[in-house]
Amino acid sequence: MDHLKRLTEFLSKYRWAVLILLMGVALMLIPSGQGKQEESVAAEATEPAEDLEGKLAAILTRIQGVGKAEVLLTVQSGRTTVYRIDEDGTVIVTDSDRNQSGLVERVESPQYRGAVIVCQGADSPAVRLNVVEAVASVTGLSTDRITVLKMK
Repeated sequence: MDHLKRLTEFLSKYRWAVLILLMGVALMLIPSGQGKQEESVAAEATEPAEDLEGKLAAILTRIQGVGKAEVLLTVQSGRTTVYRIDEDGTVIVTDSDRNQSGLVERVESPQYRGAVIVCQGADSPAVRLNVVEAVASVTGLSTDRITVLKMK
């Protein structure tokens, strides 16, 4: 009887704390709805930064006033392929030649850390602005991570 009295006193005093704790436990027990499908991530260097640097430099030289240009991109993470997995592991597909590979969920673009562009026309604010906007649109970098300098 003494234990029951203590329990009722405790519950009446801390009823809100106990209720919140029980609700939290109940929420953790609810399934997330994702089912058995999970994802496996593997890094894959399919388009090196050097390739994009060359393409960007070629495009930038075609902008009026830029002149000759060189581009340096720093990569935070390369292109990533995300494979579909289930409870047994990666989902494997077999093609008509009996070659097996993982089922690709999605391919994520590379993430860049910053860009430096050296060009002949960088002394003009309009040219610098055009270069920054072009590089930002291609790389997804914010303008504060792109530096345009005058070529000597």
